[in-house]
Amino acid sequence: MVSATAGFQPDPRRWISLAVCCTALFMTLLDVSVVFVALPSIARSTGAGPSTLQWIVSGYTLAFGLVPVLGGRLGDDHGRRRMFQIGVGGFVVTSLLSGLSPGGAFLVTTRVLQGVSGGLINPQVSGIVQQLFRGHERGRAFGMIGAIVGVGAAIGPLIGGALVYVGGPHLGWRLVFFVNVPIGLVVLALSRRWVPADPAIGRHKLDFGGAGLLGAAAFCILFAAVEYDQLHDPRLMALLAPAAGLGYLFYRREAALTRTRADPLVDLRLFSISSYAAGVGFAIVFFSAMAGLPFVLSIYYQQGLGYTALESGLGVMAYALGSLVAAPLVGRVVTRIGRVMVVGGAAAFFVGVLVIGLVAHTHPGHAVAFALAAPLFVAGAGSGSVITPNQALSLMEVDPVAGSTAGGALQMSQRIGLAIGQAVVGAVFFVALPADALSLSGRARTDAYDHALATAVVVVLCFVTAALVVGALELRRGYRRFGSVLGGVQTIPANRPESSPLPPGGPGTPT
Repeated sequence: MVSATAGFQPDPRRWISLAVCCTALFMTLLDVSVVFVALPSIARSTGAGPSTLQWIVSGYTLAFGLVPVLGGRLGDDHGRRRMFQIGVGGFVVTSLLSGLSPGGAFLVTTRVLQGVSGGLINPQVSGIVQQLFRGHERGRAFGMIGAIVGVGAAIGPLIGGALVYVGGPHLGWRLVFFVNVPIGLVVLALSRRWVPADPAIGRHKLDFGGAGLLGAAAFCILFAAVEYDQLHDPRLMALLAPAAGLGYLFYRREAALTRTRADPLVDLRLFSISSYAAGVGFAIVFFSAMAGLPFVLSIYYQQGLGYTALESGLGVMAYALGSLVAAPLVGRVVTRIGRVMVVGGAAAFFVGVLVIGLVAHTHPGHAVAFALAAPLFVAGAGSGSVITPNQALSLMEVDPVAGSTAGGALQMSQRIGLAIGQAVVGAVFFVALPADALSLSGRARTDAYDHALATAVVVVLCFVTAALVVGALELRRGYRRFGSVLGGVQTIPANRPESSPLPPGGPGTPT
C-alpha cells in the first residue's frame, strides 16, 4: 500500500500557521479556567450567588463543548480558515461584552455566547493540522496543541489572579475578559496572511435537531449538579432520567441519519474506527477529572485559606509547569509509544490527585500550598501526557478530508467532560462544606475546607479510574495502530498507511 504521505507537498507556512492557530486555541482554553480566581471578585462586584457563579463557568464550557461538532461540519463545508476567522471575531466581541457586564445574569449570557464562538474555533485547528501535516510532523503538531491545552487550562488561574491583582476587585475581573480583545484582533490579522485557505465543499445540512437533543441532555445533568449546591433538593436528581432519555433519542436519531447518509451531527461510522471510539470515551471521563481539580483548588485557596487571587493562581502553578514540561515531550514519541502513553499519563494523574487529597486531609495551615506543589506537578505532567497522545491517536486513522468533523466530535466529548467535571466536582465540594463555612475562622474554617477538598478529590479519582478502565480495555483489545511491543502487540510495519479513510460515503466524501 502507498503511504498517505506519498505525493504530499508540505506548505512552507505550516508552522507559522500552527502558531497562529495555537494562539487562538490558547485564548479559548484559557477562558475555561481564567475566571476561577475571579469568581469571588465577580460575586462582590455584581452580587452573583453561588449558583450564578457556577453557571458563569459551566455555561461557557457547555456551549464550548456542544458547538465544535457543528463547527467542524461548517469548516469542512465552507472552509476552515473562514470559520476560524468568524469564530475569532465572535470571541473578541463576546469577550468585550463580558467585560462590560452590569450583572451576573448578563455575564452568564455573554459567557454562553463566548463559548459558542470558542467552540467554532477549536475544530478548525484540528482540521488545519490534519490538512497541513503528515507523518511524524503531525505528531509534533499535536504535541504543540497538547501543550497549549494543558497549559491553557492550568495557567488560567495564575493569569486571572494577576489581572485581578492589577485591576483591583472591581476592574480586575473585567480585565480577565478584556485581555482577549487585542489578542483576538492580532490573530485575525495574522490568519489572513499565514493560515492557508482550503476549498469550500458546501454540501452538508446541519443537524440542529441532534444538537438540540444532546444539548438538552447535557443541560439536565449540569442543572441538577449546579442547582443542588444552592437548593440541596434531592429531587433535582430526577433530572437524570430525562437526560438518559434524551441521550437515547440522540443516539437513535444519529444512527438513523448515519444509515441513510443524511448528514448526522455525529456520523456513527467514525466509531467503527476503534482508536477513535476509545479516544472519545476516554476524553469524556478524563476531562471531567481534569476540569474539576483547578476549579475547587481556586475556591479552596481563596475562601478556605484566605489567599489573594494572585496567590491562588501561584498555588496551582506547579500543575501548569507539569503540563508544560510533559506535553511537548510526549508529542515527539506518541507515534512510537501509542496508547501506553495515555494510560501511563492517566495513572500519573491519579497518583498526583490521590496525594493532593491526602495532603489536604492531613496537612493543616496555610503552608499546605507548598506541600501540594509536588503532587500538583505530577498531576500536571500526567494530564500533559494524556491530552496529546489521546488526540493524536484518536484522529490518526481518520481521513483528513473529515478532519474537522471528527476533531469537532472529539473536542465535543472533551468539553462536555469539562462541563460535567466542573459542575459535579464543584457541587460535591460545596455540599461538603458546612452552611456556615464562610463565617468560621481560624482552624475551624481551614478544617472545613480541607474536608471539602478531600471529598471533591474522591470524585476526581472516580473519574480518573473510569478513564483508566477505558484505556486498559483498549490496550487489551490490541487496537493500537502505533507503539512499541507490549504484551505481544506488534508495531505496525513502516509501509502501512498512517491514515485510513472511512468506507465510501463516510464523513467528507460525496454521498
